[in-house]
Amino acid sequence: MNEINKEVYLERIRQNEKWGIQRHTYGAWLAILVEEVGEVAQAMQKNWGWGKPTDAQNLYKELIHVAAVASAIAEQVREESEIS
Repeated sequence: MNEINKEVYLERIRQNEKWGIQRHTYGAWLAILVEEVGEVAQAMQKNWGWGKPTDAQNLYKELIHVAAVASAIAEQVREESEIS
């Protein structure tokens, strides 16, 4: 569990370095999260012999991305609840 959480943390750092600290509407966050979940679905289908060659290549990496996006959303929710 520690290794997984470490990788999610490192992915959050990478995202912040790439895009800066992001704050979105929850609708926009949902779209981002669903896109990442879609990549997980593509990677799972690939492992079952389904999908196209261009589908996501790395299920583990895509799951880390989903967790990192969910973490970013949670950060914003917590931040907003502390402000209120």
